[in-house]
Formats: sequence, structure tokens, C-alpha cells
Amino acid sequence: MFALSDEDLARSILDCAAGPSSFQAEMRRRGGRVVSVDPIYQCTPDEIRSRVGSVRDSMMRQVRGQTDQFLWDFIRSPEELERVRMGAMGQFLADYDTGDGRTRYLAQSLPKLDLAGATFDLALCSHCLFLYSDRLDVSFHLASVAELLRVAREARVFPVTDLAGNHSPHLAAVRERFGGRLVRVPYEFLRGANEMLVVGSGRP
Repeated sequence: MFALSDEDLARSILDCAAGPSSFQAEMRRRGGRVVSVDPIYQCTPDEIRSRVGSVRDSMMRQVRGQTDQFLWDFIRSPEELERVRMGAMGQFLADYDTGDGRTRYLAQSLPKLDLAGATFDLALCSHCLFLYSDRLDVSFHLASVAELLRVAREARVFPVTDLAGNHSPHLAAVRERFGGRLVRVPYEFLRGANEMLVVGSGRP
């Protein structure tokens, strides 16, 4: 979803609004330099496992009731989607519960991060900004992108659509303030959600 090259994966990366995903664990095995940020990291592994389990069935019911909103080419079925997501959570929990896990998983959230400026080469933010435009207003988006660019040279946000698969109503304001470009990526699960916004200089 972020069209990450081998060169990108060698950079220092901030994964913002990361949730119980496997990216940090997979990058750690590769020797990557990643810090993951999400408010859920204030919870213990058992608490996170319980929270995910409590919404698992309702989430899958929603997916099964709206299958036409998704493309089933990479992930073939709701059942496979559930296996993939739970497998990713398992990788996350195993990594999260290691001795150094709490130095790599920080309980923070946009629009204000307790991180020094210019700490990272690349900040990634998936399925938070733009997607929930009905809940997060334009001021939140502007402040959040500014914060990502404060701590990283480049920021990539995916997707740029709302939950209906339409360009977010906040996208124009963000691009007017920060510029950037829309890049088509080789990933689409929610129909219409196949672009990321890239802002920042990328390299010193």
C-alpha cells in the first residue's frame, strides 16, 4: 500500500497509527529501523488480544454484508481475510511482548507526537487519516500531516479515500497546505482506495 522499495525499507521509518499489525515484527526480522506509534500500545498483550477478539465477529459480519465494496483478487474471501488479519495480529503480539518491545511500540497518537524533530527518514500512516473523514475534521488532518513532516523528511498516507471509496473531502485542503503528489499503488482492497499521498522532500 506504500509501494516501499528496498531503499525505502533501509530508511528509518515511523509507522503511525500502526495498531496490532505485523509490519514492525517483519521489519525487525529484516534488521529494519522502525518505531510504531498507536494509542493501543498503552495496553498489555492480553488486553489487546481481548479487544481484538471482542470486535472480531462484528467486523467480519460487516465485511460479509458488504462484500461488493472490496476487491477479492489478492485476498480471495472473507474467511481468508480473517486468517490473514489474525495471523498478522499473532506476529504483532509475539513481537510486542519481547523485552525491547516497549521501546519500539510507543503509546502516542496524532496530531501531537512526543518525538524529536527530524527523527525519521519516512513516516507512514495507513487507514487513519482521510479514511475516517466523517470523524476527523480538516483541522485534525492539517495538524497531523504537519506533525508527520516535523518528525520525518517524507510522509506517505494511505488511502486518500473515505470509507465509501471517494477522495476525502479534506484531501484538497491538505494538498493546498503541503503540496505533495498522489501516487497509484499496486494494492487495492477497498474499491477505489489505490492511491497514497506523498509529501515532504524525502531526502536531506
